[in-house]
Amino acid sequence: MKFMLFLSTLLLALPLTALASQTIGYDWDGTSDTVLYVYGNGIATIASDFVHSGTQSLNFEEDPLSGTPQACVAWIRDLVDGDEVTASIWVYDSTPVGDNPKGRIWAHWNDHVDPDSVENYNGSASGNGDYSIEGWSQLEYTWTVADGHTGLVIEARIYSGADANILWFDDLSITAPDGASFVLPSTETSLQRNTWGSIKSSF
Repeated sequence: MKFMLFLSTLLLALPLTALASQTIGYDWDGTSDTVLYVYGNGIATIASDFVHSGTQSLNFEEDPLSGTPQACVAWIRDLVDGDEVTASIWVYDSTPVGDNPKGRIWAHWNDHVDPDSVENYNGSASGNGDYSIEGWSQLEYTWTVADGHTGLVIEARIYSGADANILWFDDLSITAPDGASFVLPSTETSLQRNTWGSIKSSF
């Protein structure tokens, strides 16, 4: 009976271990670093006029108006098929529903192992069909890794209008499997390019 009880407990514990995850946050406070890189006609700067929390946020401006600029804000690495990555970010826009600019959370695959290869592209990973609304709104999406991909780059996108082309982003949150590692904009954060295991061992 004790063996059966132990076996049942072990079987119940196995899925929990397999599904172990970590959540990290990035809020642009106390740093001058903005994004990993910008694709398109985007200009990323640190702002203090509109913040969701803390004292700073990410200001993202399209200039000149052309295409869909993408601010690449995080790179999640060491992923395997079946892994799930959930990311959310708060966006501030000052235009009514139906008018641009609007923000969107999106992603693409980057399967390179060299941390200096952050600008490589291995196909679109798509993202949320929702856009930001007037004021602060939170955008969130969950990606499921497939087709042998090992890295995912999170994008904050801007869809500009004829006369307005500026958004603010803040309070990025990412949940990924326990074995994943992260590359974030700030060289000052202890989470950059570390696995969760190495972070836990430092405490």
